[in-house]
Amino acid sequence: MTWAAFWALIATLNGKVTQASCQRLAEELSRRSVPDIIGFAERHAEALYRLDQEKFGTLPVADMTGRNGTPFPQCADGFLYARCAVVAAGQAVWEGVFFDVDKFAPYTSTECDGEWLLYVPDQAYELATGKEWDRSTRYRCESYSNRDGWPHM
Repeated sequence: MTWAAFWALIATLNGKVTQASCQRLAEELSRRSVPDIIGFAERHAEALYRLDQEKFGTLPVADMTGRNGTPFPQCADGFLYARCAVVAAGQAVWEGVFFDVDKFAPYTSTECDGEWLLYVPDQAYELATGKEWDRSTRYRCESYSNRDGWPHM
């Protein structure tokens, strides 16, 4: 799948990750070929992997503070869901955060949870084939898996 095709599919989310919007995306994707579903999963994993960087992961959660008012750090899952929300916001936002880290910060909010986007490829594959897909992608999307993005780890 080309990046253009991936971003066109992501655009169907209208910048928001909800269970319903991701279900619609999975249904749209399931009407495509299995190689397209796999291609979507690969592009999605790569987009998340590229965002897996210290400069984003060390940003505090936007709407939380510790007991003494100190910034509250992102946890691994929260950072993954924030990266999903950035991807769901679309190509322009995704590209923009690389040039301005502050543009990533709002997506760390507890109100910005992109978790549902993680399940789209699996749901699309199951809808298309009737089978579960235990997939692996070239890039790992788990937080802190991009060693180049975390030089101080």
